[in-house]
Amino acid sequence: MRSLCLSLVLALLAISPLSAQQTVPPAPFAYRQLDDPGEEAQAQELMETLRCLTCQSQSIADSDAPMAGDMRHQVRIRIAAGETPEEIRGWLMQRYGDYVSYRPEVSATTWPLFAVPVLILIAALAIFRRRFARRA
Repeated sequence: MRSLCLSLVLALLAISPLSAQQTVPPAPFAYRQLDDPGEEAQAQELMETLRCLTCQSQSIADSDAPMAGDMRHQVRIRIAAGETPEEIRGWLMQRYGDYVSYRPEVSATTWPLFAVPVLILIAALAIFRRRFARRA
């Protein structure tokens, strides 16, 4: 009986944070566009190149996750404040890491991701060249 009560209490404690997250209203600019069509076009273009951290396979423009709504809100607020899309991308990458951008930048931590495929291709070409040079 005591273990059943303990299990029930633990289950309620585990569920309460999940229910609290669903009651938070969306950010004002999560679903509302900016008044200036040029600014909204800039925001939309940027949002399509940023990854939703919850869904991971959708851009924040396409995702309905609360996290994506908050990110859309931040993008629109910052565009309206006069920041450039690249400044906003840099801020989001600094805050959430390089993974948030569909267009990663070459840096001290990401250069192996760009260099290793080239090295593998060079090695494969060298192997093929040796293999076909022996037959000729």
